[in-house]
Parts: sequence; C-alpha cells; structure tokens
Amino acid sequence: MISRGLFVESKKLRVFDFDDTLVKTKSFIYVTHGNGKKSKLTPGEYAIYSPKEDDVFDYTDFQQVQNPTEIRRITSILRRIMKSSKGEGVYILTAREAYKPIIQYLKDIGFTRKIYVVALASADPRDKAKWIEKMVDEKGYDDVYFADDSEKNVVAVKKMLRKKDIKWRVQHIKEGKNIKYRT
Repeated sequence: MISRGLFVESKKLRVFDFDDTLVKTKSFIYVTHGNGKKSKLTPGEYAIYSPKEDDVFDYTDFQQVQNPTEIRRITSILRRIMKSSKGEGVYILTAREAYKPIIQYLKDIGFTRKIYVVALASADPRDKAKWIEKMVDEKGYDDVYFADDSEKNVVAVKKMLRKKDIKWRVQHIKEGKNIKYRT
C-alpha cells in the first residue's frame, strides 16, 4: 500500500519571537522589589530572572519599539520564509502586550506582506507552548519551526512538541554566536 503522506503536503507553522530574536531594543522591564528597591532588566535578563513573590513589574517600555536594531541574520531567515510561504502560517509570537508597534516596525524595515503578530501579554513560557500546541491541534499544522532567544521558552516548546507526531525544529537564538538549533 502506498503511504497517504506521499500525496499530502504538510501544513507549515513558522513562529518567531520578537525581542532579542528579531530585534534589539532599548526597552526595559522595571522591577520594584518588596524592600522598595528598584531595578531594570533587559529582555534577555528578564528571560532568566526568577521573580520574587513581592516583585512588581512595569512593562511600560514595551508599548512601543524603542531604538530598534534589527538582528539581520534572523530577519533574513524570516524574509526567506515569508517569500516562499507568501506569509501563510508565519507568526511573530511575543510576550509583549501591544502588537501594533511590532507591525509598524516590520513595515519600517521593509516587510510588505502581512505578518501575523500575536501578543500574549505573558512572559510565562508555558503560554507560548500552549499557543503553538493550539495551532497544531486546532489548525492542523504538522510541520513546526520555532525561534526564540529565551531558553525557558525553547525548553517549554520542545517539551510540548516531543509529545506530537509531527515534524518540528526549534532554534535557540543566541546573540553574538552562531545560530544553534536542537531537536
């Protein structure tokens, strides 16, 4: 018997994080600690920060894209994927709350095709994994690519994808180093 898979084209989902994956910004997360001291974290520092119970976070900087510097080695991958897929199944998945500034930034750097931006308003890695899982389960994607600078997000998504009978690849984007991916 001939495998049905030979005749069915895969449905591809391509997901990119925004901050420190596609762009570096001068946006900070401000933390007021229980003792009243204040500190500020870059998105990279925040990704590995272990919050204390009495921490209060201020994400005001993330209502805009401040002083952006494009990470060209990753945006070039996004450009190639956008060209080959015509934008179908391509998403920016961000912990930010505001999606419109990201859409404007992408236009500013020459993305003319519509890119879907999903603003989760959550830094919990499980939320990114749940969103991707929902796309796989409900929309039928069977070929997933995910790129993110946060190791916590990478681990959460890989853990979820290992339970799925689909093709997938996860890239952990590390600044200043070659792109490294593990499956």
